[in-house]
Amino acid sequence: MAEPDAPGARGDEDERDADERDAESPASDPEPGASADPDMELLRNLLARTLGLGGDKPERVLDELSLEGVGRFLSSERCKNIVCMVGAGISTSAGIPDFRSPGTGLYANLQSYELPYPEAIFEIGFFKKHPEPFYALARELYPGKFKPTLCHYFMRLLQDKGLLLRCYTQNIDALERVAGLLPERLVEAHGTFVTSRCLSATCGQRYGLRWMEERIFSSLVPKCEKCQGLVKPDIVFFGENLPSRFFTLLQSDFQKVDLLLIMGTSLQVQPFASLVSRVPTNTPRLLINKEKTGQSDPLMSLMGFGCGMDFDSDKAYRDVAWLGECDSGCLALAELLGWKEELEELMRREHAAIDAKARGADKEPPGGSKEPPGGHKEPPGATGGAQGGPQDPSL
Repeated sequence: MAEPDAPGARGDEDERDADERDAESPASDPEPGASADPDMELLRNLLARTLGLGGDKPERVLDELSLEGVGRFLSSERCKNIVCMVGAGISTSAGIPDFRSPGTGLYANLQSYELPYPEAIFEIGFFKKHPEPFYALARELYPGKFKPTLCHYFMRLLQDKGLLLRCYTQNIDALERVAGLLPERLVEAHGTFVTSRCLSATCGQRYGLRWMEERIFSSLVPKCEKCQGLVKPDIVFFGENLPSRFFTLLQSDFQKVDLLLIMGTSLQVQPFASLVSRVPTNTPRLLINKEKTGQSDPLMSLMGFGCGMDFDSDKAYRDVAWLGECDSGCLALAELLGWKEELEELMRREHAAIDAKARGADKEPPGGSKEPPGGHKEPPGATGGAQGGPQDPSL
């Protein structure tokens, strides 16, 4: 979902997260005169461009500002690392509503939950006092009830071809996992239903997907087996921090990226939306969405802080917008790349496997062992231990 305010600007700072940062991005002393603060460095670069101090005019790498131009660049030797940024729009064709579409979006259809305002259902303070509306909604949106879309499988194809550096998703439906994106290629910026934890500060017991599924579909408010505290899926609510993995990986990913592919997101939630400005100045950015979004504010552009998308001005040189359904945009791009039949066959094969697995699960005797629908597997250690903080469900 897309929310106006950021749920948190910094990841958890406990010892576990520090170990993760050390493992994924080894620390090193900055070069003499270099800034150790990436945000400060970004601001310095913006000021330098505004005042014309240092640096040349950004190189234009697309031969045409169109989907065709992006397709030719993607097929070239210059494009080796693609980062995808995705939101709720890539899952609507699976039957999952987005959050803000008038009349059909999730926020427009929450009257039955008797909320003080629609966003309250994802606010941590409200949840701790009144968890029932969230868990009623969770039964409708729970992972396993839906299949990945063609857009999900396009990202899977990018991964299989060795082109996907990372997928940053705002979605909490876990369809990227079901589509086969590897955990190391995935950053669930707003968390996941796959793991849960007790909210008690003195407990923090971890639980897996099947444990949570049994309770949600029994219309029970999940309570911790150790302390009877409230248990919550590891999705980020408003008022919670994003995972440290998000902040750790973006530092390197958005310097390596050769093409930024943005799909199905309103780019209204921070800090996720700000990622578009972190790529190098000559990196092409393709938006596949129902409408243009992420564009620079006119006043900020006048001041020289044009770090958002620029599709239409005389200065546009790298941003391309393809307007329409995300599946249609991915199919059009796949056709330009010569991947259309391969993509459609991948989706048919994977959907058939999901259907076969669901039929097999339905035939199991009561009480028999069964995996969650949709092919989810419990991550190692899903029933105990600790993990980085849950994420905000904004898309």
